[in-house]
Amino acid sequence: MKVKVLSRNPDDYVRETTRDIQRVPRNYDPTLHPFEVPREYTRALNATKLERVFAKPFVASLDGHRDGVNCMAKHSKSLSTVLSGACDGEVKLWNLAKRECIRTIQAHEGFVRGICSRFCGTSFFTVGDDKTIKQWKMELPGYGEKEEPINTILGKAVFTGIDHHQSESTFVTCGQTVDIWDEQRSSPIRSFSWGVDSFSCVRYNPVETELLASCASDRSIVLYDMRESTPLKKVVMQLRSNTLCWNPMEAYVFTCSNEDYNLYTYDMRNLTAPVTIHMDHVSAVLDIDYSPTGREFVSASFDKTIRIFPKDSGHSREVYHTKRMQHVICVKWSADNKYILSGSDEMNIRLWKASASEKLGVLSPRERAAANYNEKLKEKFQHHPQIRRIARHRHLPRDIYKQRRELREMREARRRKEQNVRKHSKPGSVPVVTEKEKHIVTVVE
Repeated sequence: MKVKVLSRNPDDYVRETTRDIQRVPRNYDPTLHPFEVPREYTRALNATKLERVFAKPFVASLDGHRDGVNCMAKHSKSLSTVLSGACDGEVKLWNLAKRECIRTIQAHEGFVRGICSRFCGTSFFTVGDDKTIKQWKMELPGYGEKEEPINTILGKAVFTGIDHHQSESTFVTCGQTVDIWDEQRSSPIRSFSWGVDSFSCVRYNPVETELLASCASDRSIVLYDMRESTPLKKVVMQLRSNTLCWNPMEAYVFTCSNEDYNLYTYDMRNLTAPVTIHMDHVSAVLDIDYSPTGREFVSASFDKTIRIFPKDSGHSREVYHTKRMQHVICVKWSADNKYILSGSDEMNIRLWKASASEKLGVLSPRERAAANYNEKLKEKFQHHPQIRRIARHRHLPRDIYKQRRELREMREARRRKEQNVRKHSKPGSVPVVTEKEKHIVTVVE
């Protein structure tokens, strides 16, 4: 005869100290928990509401510039150091941890058009309206030393942008042409031009470091390979692109900010149509920067807002604005994926949280576990109408709200007109052009 005996190991349920959490055995059999889904839905709804209640993205304002902030750059090695250039030729270095300016340089006469950090972080480069490229030491000058550049290169025309190679001592500038420079030489080692008056932006690819992309004044985006003697491809759009940024995790993907209020994500292997059109801004988009994870990017617009877009979504997940913030000219995403910096016309640099409701500071293990649990619940019930409505709702300034409604009506009217023309025309006489193909004029190879 067999006798079944209950056998329990005390280590499974006895606390080692009085401060330990009491262990509770759980049976995950769904038949024993018939109300689990309604309970989880209520928790997800409460978590979504609390996320909106605690959404306070603004962290700090860095003031000290005497003119509008025109460009910014991240330090390549230090998380807490940021460089900014203003419209009066002044460059400032900021310590984000202390939220103070640690150094001010009168770098140029006129606008500072571009700024970038060297790949090793020992120095940085600036370009301005005075047709010069200047290299500066990153650390403060010693006692009695003058604030002077390490190297100054005088160009033939105004430089409008600059970017440094990820691992070599070369950098690229744009103006009337796209020039590749060696740090040891005072003349460019290579120049690219493709019948364009001027370029507004140039960027190295952070993954395939031999690739470059630039935005030109003839509404085109031009791609280059440093190993080739001529540019690779050119895509001409309906309106001009202001800036572009490569995805740091996907080698051939880049996103450009356009004058037609939209952003376009392209795969450079197929430029006949953008992969995604991101539309939510109501004025020209002036700057863009990807997060280090490559999953999201932030955009700055003339409509006085910044927006955060998932890379594969057509609409933004977040919009940041304040009453005092004017036209946002430049924006950067911090290298630790936690903060966003924006520079605007009214001489301020603002620091924002990348996740509006995220708690700053050190989290205890229980807080972190609760936050992860809430995120999973929100993800599970994200398509439920009530939760989706609360999660998507944002308060917007009245002007932006009205302009968004007008733009939506204009798009609907345009779509309705195209359908009517096609309906009352001979079959096949009016070609079907997709929304993605409408914004591209031609692709030149």
